[in-house]
Amino acid sequence: MRDYLGNSSDQHGGTPRIGVLLVNLGTPDGPEPTPVRRFLAEFLWDPRVVEAPRWLWWLALHGVILRIRPSKSSHAYRQIWTPEGSPLLVHSAALAKRIAGALQPKWNAAVALGMSYGSPSIPDALEELRRQGARRIVVLPLYPQYSGTTTASVFDRVMRQLQRWRWVPELRFIGDYHDDSGYIDAVAANIEQHWRTHEKRHLLFSFHGIPKRYVEAGDPYYSQNMTSARLIAERLSLDDTQWSVSFQSQVGREEWLRPYTDQRLLEYARSGPKRITLVCPGFATDCLETLEEIALRNRQLFLEAGGEAYDYIPALNAGDAHVSALTRLIERHMQGWGEPSSSARHAAAPAASSGAQR
Repeated sequence: MRDYLGNSSDQHGGTPRIGVLLVNLGTPDGPEPTPVRRFLAEFLWDPRVVEAPRWLWWLALHGVILRIRPSKSSHAYRQIWTPEGSPLLVHSAALAKRIAGALQPKWNAAVALGMSYGSPSIPDALEELRRQGARRIVVLPLYPQYSGTTTASVFDRVMRQLQRWRWVPELRFIGDYHDDSGYIDAVAANIEQHWRTHEKRHLLFSFHGIPKRYVEAGDPYYSQNMTSARLIAERLSLDDTQWSVSFQSQVGREEWLRPYTDQRLLEYARSGPKRITLVCPGFATDCLETLEEIALRNRQLFLEAGGEAYDYIPALNAGDAHVSALTRLIERHMQGWGEPSSSARHAAAPAASSGAQR
């Protein structure tokens, strides 16, 4: 017999409390090889991330990849680790806290942060919302552009956890916000702010890559990337010669979305444009792929190959424009769920009940 999770103090009258679940990819608990290996094992075993026959992939993953890659990835993580911990977790936690503060004056909302891989996990974050009495939940994966490798993986994990709840909440899932005006404005403003204190240069948008066959099978990721880049360029009044798009972080021998960022930078270093501004609008927060791969390793690659200037613009992180854009996005998906006053928020606090829920 299966036990279902529930609060014995759930209120059966009153105003339902709203939960907001923010989800990012995740990070190791530390930069050392052991936690990195544990993180990679969970991440790379997700069938949404690697679509391959399970038995064959298990042999490759445990027989080769997890014997070699953790030490290399550990070295990369050490380059960007901070005294506070992983940049991805630090920025994501700050973003969640600021969004909670922005929602609080108007909504009876509880905000929790979860990671698809590592800690805090999605089940832990949902459990936090359950304990706070959330009966309506907005799920926002922090991926502006939809991909089965990221956004759909969040959906899978949320659904698996909610199958264990006795009182299943109403759910609204934000699949993407690649063309949301607030997001586009925030990225464009971030670039403009950088150019006010730095030379305006050719703008290279670098998005995380995925295998080409995923797009050929129907993943909308590529088209949403191109739409985001075009809209940002239009907001900046750039013509087609002033910006371009590339894809980073490819691994293995399989063909991924092209052009690859490192190869494009080598081409530019040799034949121009030799002065580059690089931005990664697919990343809500800075992380290993932006700070180590783009800001450090690819910068060195470009300059050593003949490039003259290279600027990386940090992700939106917990900046004002980002908080405002995501708060408005969440509020749109809350419509119809009420806007309780201060007194209503107090009335919605969990009260004693005769229910025998666990």
